[in-house]
Amino acid sequence: MRTPAMPDHDGPRVLVVEDDDTLGRHLETGLRSNGYPSHWMRSGEGALAETARTPYDALLLDVGPSDMDGINIARTLRARLPDLLIIILTARTDDIDVIAGLDAGADDYLVKPFSLTVLLARLRAHLRRNTTTPAVPLQLGDLVVDTAARRCTLHGTDVPLRPKEFELLALLAHHAGQAVSRETLMADVWDENWFGSTKTLDVTMASLRRRLTEATHTASRPALLPRITTLRGHGYRLES
Repeated sequence: MRTPAMPDHDGPRVLVVEDDDTLGRHLETGLRSNGYPSHWMRSGEGALAETARTPYDALLLDVGPSDMDGINIARTLRARLPDLLIIILTARTDDIDVIAGLDAGADDYLVKPFSLTVLLARLRAHLRRNTTTPAVPLQLGDLVVDTAARRCTLHGTDVPLRPKEFELLALLAHHAGQAVSRETLMADVWDENWFGSTKTLDVTMASLRRRLTEATHTASRPALLPRITTLRGHGYRLES
């Protein structure tokens, strides 16, 4: 039976991919009642087809749907839809499974069972635009971070960054030369009520560093990039 069409209003659209009927219906109902037009699907193949024909702001993705590997789904959709918020839903608690999901392109994860309240808080934090960063483009060496346009450029060429990678770089750039704690990064880029593991930050930071390095390799001429220094036991500093 097909899930009823999403309500016609302007809230962030959420696609739920979950093959457990009870959890799938609970998530769809809870999201709709809290202002998120949502659609629930049981299969990965169906999700790939649905995202090709309908724009979504967020994806709640069960890491183990019956027909496809959730990690492959996340990787495919990240390549196709770089601005899509992807939150992995998993019953697996091993670090390697969580890191695999984040490295495949997911922005966050929730370990089952979780409460609807926690899920909604994570969604709000991820979908909220950071209004505290300055609108004036920030230049660090040959790198320019334009928070108003949400663009990062090197010698005028766009550096492709996922949303959380950009927000992490923008926050560090705003505090260039200063130490920024892990707690501050998690609160400002993810959720002020964050608790638990911060491996999301580590994976996103590793990905950001990799993308900046790749950009220098493809630049038309030698480029000067600011270095992100790890401050063990504290956080990070973007060298000014």
